[in-house]
Amino acid sequence: MPEDTVSPHPHIRSFVRRQGKITAGQRLARERLTDKWTLAFKGQRLDPRQVFGNTNGVILEIGFGMGETTAQIARQNPDLNFLGVEVYPAGVGALLARIESTGLTNIRIVEHDAVEVLRDAIAPDSLQGVHIYFPDPWPKKRHHKRRLIQSAVVTLLARRIMPGGYLHCATDWPEYADQMLTELTRCELLKNQHVGFAPRPDWRPLTKFEARGLRLGHPVADLVFRRV
Repeated sequence: MPEDTVSPHPHIRSFVRRQGKITAGQRLARERLTDKWTLAFKGQRLDPRQVFGNTNGVILEIGFGMGETTAQIARQNPDLNFLGVEVYPAGVGALLARIESTGLTNIRIVEHDAVEVLRDAIAPDSLQGVHIYFPDPWPKKRHHKRRLIQSAVVTLLARRIMPGGYLHCATDWPEYADQMLTELTRCELLKNQHVGFAPRPDWRPLTKFEARGLRLGHPVADLVFRRV
């Protein structure tokens, strides 16, 4: 197996492509702004300097949903570049609309499978950070194999983060949180920055989704690890 540990052949995906609902505004944003702010996945390494036009650090966000958190963090950190990976058209359209309405210039989007983006488009030791917030927990036991945070993917993630860079995950599914903690702790390239779970960093916005879960009594676990 090559050093990235993820086979180049089709892998078990952590998502299921569904048509889903997309609003007129999201559809219009996709039509008008895709060429400006999205990057076509070509199975080749991206050059951040060419993509963003600067040498700032790059933060990768996997599965940004409607882009609320992505846009807010990018607005608070204009000296960083943000690469968002999402497979759902409505979410891509929503983030494109946010980019336009807020005037952000430090976000780019790849609409593709995150594992393939990591494997083929991101150079080793190149990312300053990775955000994975509320990935699909695939709660049924027979579907656990679809979870994103598995040993091979964790190793791939770690190898894409530069030494000293970080991986920040969050979930409101306790059993998945425990699995994340186990898998991340097991990776020799990562070191937990806390004993067990981390307090929610102030810079991670409280989303509507998370706030609703907290009102319903769903515990939220953050995990912050550094690349060694």
